[in-house]
Amino acid sequence: MTRTRTTFSFKIDDPAAFKEAALHFYAQETYFMFLESNHGGTGYDTYSSLLAVGCIDSLSVNYHSAFNKLEAFHQEYQDWVFGYLGYDLKNELEDLSSDNPDTIAFPDLSFFVPEIILEITDEQVFLHSYHATEEAAHLIIKQIKTYQFSKKHTVNTPAQLIARDHKEEYLDKAQNFLDHIKRGDIYEANFCTEFYAQHVTLDSLQAFQELNVISEPPFAVYARMDHHHVMSASPERYLKKTGTQLISQPIKGTAKRSLDFIEDENLKEQLFNDPKERSENVMIVDLVRNDMSRVAQKGSVQVQELFGIYSFKQVHQMISTITAKTLPELSFIEVIKATFPMGSMTGAPKISAMKIIENNESFKRGLYSGAIGYIKPDGDFDFNVVIRSILYNAKSQDVSFSVGSAITAAAHPEKEYEECLLKAKAMIEVLSHQGVSFD
Repeated sequence: MTRTRTTFSFKIDDPAAFKEAALHFYAQETYFMFLESNHGGTGYDTYSSLLAVGCIDSLSVNYHSAFNKLEAFHQEYQDWVFGYLGYDLKNELEDLSSDNPDTIAFPDLSFFVPEIILEITDEQVFLHSYHATEEAAHLIIKQIKTYQFSKKHTVNTPAQLIARDHKEEYLDKAQNFLDHIKRGDIYEANFCTEFYAQHVTLDSLQAFQELNVISEPPFAVYARMDHHHVMSASPERYLKKTGTQLISQPIKGTAKRSLDFIEDENLKEQLFNDPKERSENVMIVDLVRNDMSRVAQKGSVQVQELFGIYSFKQVHQMISTITAKTLPELSFIEVIKATFPMGSMTGAPKISAMKIIENNESFKRGLYSGAIGYIKPDGDFDFNVVIRSILYNAKSQDVSFSVGSAITAAAHPEKEYEECLLKAKAMIEVLSHQGVSFD
């Protein structure tokens, strides 16, 4: 069904206040997604902020024929769709399986067609709708601008955050990965571990806002899709498609920050020059280049930046940027299938790494290390990598987040464990404010 949204534009004086009011104004919407760039920082941004509200139709499926169903869903509406791709869609793409415990039971793939889309810039808000008249659009914006809200205080039931792997278990498993590397089975693998809590009453909007303030990442997402809630402070882009141009920005390499300027600069320099971090990064760059070459015009795959150091509130990251031109006859779904899941979250060689990951990790990744974002009517899209993210099943009241690090021949299990705890710090802090303690 081909339909065209009508777009209305309005001036705003304080975009931050407007966005916060909108988040609270639509707090009861069952289907809702807010994508926030926090003014970017890694380049190639199209939108500062996007907000998708309401649901005309939705698609939630597990991995059997999920990509075909998403393509058909998009073709039916030829409209914006917002949603996510779970990591375990790998099982549809390769001879793989997912047999580990699933804490929060999200569908493998979930998308929805929103009723209203708000595109927010520093000076304007654009409202895209099928149904709203100009008068109705004016009313919506006025209601948001004047919406009076107070930060509610949820009565939290105390809960305990549980580490799926205790430290010694983590160290033993990290050594298993090193043994595989020494045998030549793989060169690198992203080994992840989960933290979870049960019987949690979580104010997911408050949790997202706190997490976003702590981290200010370029690919932040807050989503409610039925009872599945996502609070993502991701600094990483999986893949963006604009016309025939593809952009991927894998992260490999993490360093802590310091309040002391000189020490902080030294930490950045150490990260840039660290041979292990550079080795991790270049391996994944090669993997992403190989994935993109499967759908790219000959000779078009280029590394635009190698070992770029980007600083965020919590950490410094080593980020590389790879671009390519797609073959024009390919659909957006073929591009995604050729490159998913993100190489930075698997390892090299990709399929072997995913098999070893499944055999050693103690949880089903689900949405973690998948991707969340949007697909436009013309098939252009932009997706982050779901890392530094809290996932919440409001129906079962289970909450989960996961962290990981890259294991290479130069890895030391103790240091990899410390890196995981560094990445977990912000999420542990946010959950502690909602009664979820971690000893």
